[in-house]
Amino acid sequence: MAPSLRQLSGGQEVQANLLLHSWSGDPAVSASFIASNPPLPPQAEKIPYLRTILRFPFYLASLFAGLRDVDIAHIFSAASTSFLLCTVPAYCVARMLGKKTVIHYHSARAEAHMAGSPFAPDLLRAVDFLAVPSGYLVEIFTKFDIDAGAVPNVVDLTQFSYRQRDSFQPRLLCSRNLEPWYGIETVVQAFAEIKQAFPSATLVILGSGSQEDKVRALVSKLKLTGINMAGRVSRTAIGRLYDEADILINGSLIDNMPVSIVEAFASGVVVATTGAGGIPHMVKHLETGMISGVGDAQALAANVIRLLREPLLARRIAANAHQQSLQYRWDVVREQWLRLYSRLWSNGEIVNGRHPSNSPVRRGP
Repeated sequence: MAPSLRQLSGGQEVQANLLLHSWSGDPAVSASFIASNPPLPPQAEKIPYLRTILRFPFYLASLFAGLRDVDIAHIFSAASTSFLLCTVPAYCVARMLGKKTVIHYHSARAEAHMAGSPFAPDLLRAVDFLAVPSGYLVEIFTKFDIDAGAVPNVVDLTQFSYRQRDSFQPRLLCSRNLEPWYGIETVVQAFAEIKQAFPSATLVILGSGSQEDKVRALVSKLKLTGINMAGRVSRTAIGRLYDEADILINGSLIDNMPVSIVEAFASGVVVATTGAGGIPHMVKHLETGMISGVGDAQALAANVIRLLREPLLARRIAANAHQQSLQYRWDVVREQWLRLYSRLWSNGEIVNGRHPSNSPVRRGP
């Protein structure tokens, strides 16, 4: 259960789609999909709040119908309202039908969510397994006495192919939705600094969102050229845009484990990013990327400029990052999910997320 890619293109939607596609034809697992955002007539889709009310009974009916013949309910989860309207119903229906449950939690706002919710921590303690994509979220949930296991996100290597760059040009890519917590304005401010040093620099901004008008206004105010706000692009086209770029620039204010950074690692694109949330768990400064302080546009720009002026450093970082990207391949991640599913299905070693076995990875599948 997860949001479909029909309207959205965030991390959990992409990961759910990749998992479903990857299991297709695999004799070990038969996977089906229930969308937490079932389609409505076009007129209803345009009306906020009303569309949520109208969608809920269709979602509930699809849960009862879709979960009857499965062994394990794999429930993708975000925080706050989405948790209440999508995760909780899926968990409750799965429990009513006697199914094993995996909640796959992706939100970087987990700490605030757990601190502010009167029931979410208890529900996550009761789930058969709480999966998260990073060690960062494992640490956050530990603060609330909730056991979680880290299973990495998957990168689709059919769309993102590695290209070794002998030189790095000021061709920048920012692949995040235009929402406040992703710091797109920080990226634009950093790009203004980069343009001072490299007047030919270009920036492609992928994604859409509530901050689009503010970002466009800032670009206009700073009189910047060379910025292409490409909007939302198809998953089949995004690999080409990574191949055409040399540097991924990321300005997150709040984050977990950005899939865009994993995609850059796999593509040979060197990463300059802020150190928000779980990013330092996946990017090591001067080893697999360049990290600057959250909200510090000047430091972010300085890191990009250093990469452009020191191609040997950029090449070494990109090569290290590519090696790290191998842990996100499907054949590696598949084994972790398969081991977890098998244990749940056979009523084996996992009980409420705890692992009495001698597994070498604490709180892992």
